[in-house]
Amino acid sequence: MIGAGIVGAACALECARRGLSVEVLERGGLVAGTTGSGEGNLLVSDKPPGPELDLALLSLRLWRRIGAELPERYGDIELDPKGGLIVTRSEPGLAALRDTAERQAAAGVLAEPLDAAGVRVREPAIADGLAGGVFYPQDMQVQPARATAVMLAAARDHGARVRLRTPVTAMRLDRRGRVAGVDTAEGPVAAAHVVNAAGAWAAEVAGPAGALVPVLPRRGFVLVTEPVGPLVRHKVYAADYLDNVASGEATLQASTVVEGTPSGTILIGATRELVGFDRGVNGAAVRALARGAIDLFPALARVRAMRLYHGFRPFSPDHLPVIGPDPRVPGLVHAHGHEGAGIGLAPATGRLVAQAVAGEPPELDLTPFAPERFGVPQ
Repeated sequence: MIGAGIVGAACALECARRGLSVEVLERGGLVAGTTGSGEGNLLVSDKPPGPELDLALLSLRLWRRIGAELPERYGDIELDPKGGLIVTRSEPGLAALRDTAERQAAAGVLAEPLDAAGVRVREPAIADGLAGGVFYPQDMQVQPARATAVMLAAARDHGARVRLRTPVTAMRLDRRGRVAGVDTAEGPVAAAHVVNAAGAWAAEVAGPAGALVPVLPRRGFVLVTEPVGPLVRHKVYAADYLDNVASGEATLQASTVVEGTPSGTILIGATRELVGFDRGVNGAAVRALARGAIDLFPALARVRAMRLYHGFRPFSPDHLPVIGPDPRVPGLVHAHGHEGAGIGLAPATGRLVAQAVAGEPPELDLTPFAPERFGVPQ
């Protein structure tokens, strides 16, 4: 298993529960990559009917199971069924939201259309002038670093071994072109299967050219305020967030996402830009976050920002994750490319990967997520 972020942790736990021998290799420290900079969103609200929504619905069921079974023994993961609220200022925008909600409902999503007064009941501190929105009671939030640590601890109890600060330097193949293991700075590791759960770094995992995938890092910033108490009750975001999630533009995309945490701080997102692994601060992105948050919750104009952080989401060109066996290299299994949905989709990804490794029938059709759909990148 390459990668000990939340997707790698979920894969490790599901594989270890099946009695498989599991070794997790992580290039950095615990949650030192994308997982450590995630907001912890577990969403169905931002996904239209289709394979990603099916994956999200499966993941929500598994998150509830994780929340019921693991925290008592391994620690709190702050699983919060707060619900999500999408809002808009325009009547055409509201009609579009309601149409999407109707189609999502046919796929099993719970959605409650709201007029302006209904939005105000859900969020008393929200700005005036909204046309309405849609409330999604199934949306949840989790503390991603805690959840990752808990899943890894449970995987260890099922026999998994986790090795931090152990970068993989090359993938090893046998004479037939099948996976034989990986090389690390500490020496070779033999394996019949290698799971690439390296997230935004998935394309850097050394392997044969035929197994490459066009996954890129997409940078995003998050503002964190000082503790203010229960100002924002749900995950609240503007309708243009849906367009930005679906965009493949390399330039800066910014839309307003605001939510509270159990500690009383407010998380403010979201930006997206394809700039490689550039760790610099984009001032325009930060200003856009602040303006958008104040526009949606005017009381935030009097609240201080405590810190700013960024992460690199694993961007897939068709906005679907890459999950499943790679027929070009037998024994290689992919689990990455989730962009900003990796935390929410991790348990279902882990389930599908474990089923593939164990030779079980997949719980969902893997065809939309197949790694070979991209061909060989030029």
